[in-house]
Amino acid sequence: MKFTKMHGCGNDYIYVNGFVEQIAAKCKPELVRWLSDRHFGIGGDGVIFINPGKSANFEMEMYNADGTRAQMCGNGIRCVAKYVYDYGLTNQTNITIESFGQVKYLTLVLGEDGKVSTVRVNMGAPILAASQIPVVSKNEQVVDEDITVDGKTFKMTCVSMGNPHAVVFLQCAVQNFDIKNFDIEKIGPHFENHPRFPERTNTEFVQVIDKNNVHMRVWERGTGETLACGTGCCATVVACVLNGLTDTKVTVKVLGGEILCEWDRTENIVYMTGPAETVFDGEIKLQEGM
Repeated sequence: MKFTKMHGCGNDYIYVNGFVEQIAAKCKPELVRWLSDRHFGIGGDGVIFINPGKSANFEMEMYNADGTRAQMCGNGIRCVAKYVYDYGLTNQTNITIESFGQVKYLTLVLGEDGKVSTVRVNMGAPILAASQIPVVSKNEQVVDEDITVDGKTFKMTCVSMGNPHAVVFLQCAVQNFDIKNFDIEKIGPHFENHPRFPERTNTEFVQVIDKNNVHMRVWERGTGETLACGTGCCATVVACVLNGLTDTKVTVKVLGGEILCEWDRTENIVYMTGPAETVFDGEIKLQEGM
């Protein structure tokens, strides 16, 4: 099976051309777990199959590293856009991609080499209704709400960008606090599997720098900490605005780079702009039964 390794700000996935490679649906979870393994496979935060679209030009079929299907991936969809243009599946710089039935509109920006360098994505309207995210709450929306995790109380704001997010602002009084020192490996799994999240959740831990810049680290359900999360950046900016912490256009600084997100309050649409990069192409012999 041929594949391409790509990443958006270090959020890396293995991309498979579903126009060419035919993998049985029942085999995909096991295949994804094997390919994603950084010791015994190729290594990545998951696997994305690029298929013909039904309601859009293309379909993004995304899986987390643990083999579970995911609804949306902001970094992944930018890389899909780069793939379909760079590998000649389209010659258009305005395309549509569907994922889990959701259609997104993308604008491709070409670099000097004629290949896609950055992609701007219309991510649609943020979902704030607790029941639709979903998150268990007595309130219709979860904004700056208490949650007790691993014996500690945090304030969270919950947003769905097609997948659930719990945004936690780190209000640290310690001088020279660095978010890189936050023990996300300890607290992340407890958030992900907290009973208030029926479908588990992605969790963003955020340190606000100023009105237009924030630092963010993310714990993604089914994968663990990743270097970036596009939908998480979008959810972070929405949460920042709801809590009066930033303007509506914010650069989110993640471990793997920077992603620009803007919440157009008039249209109620979140726009995300960020890089997409190809690492290498390869071919791998599938295990028996796949």
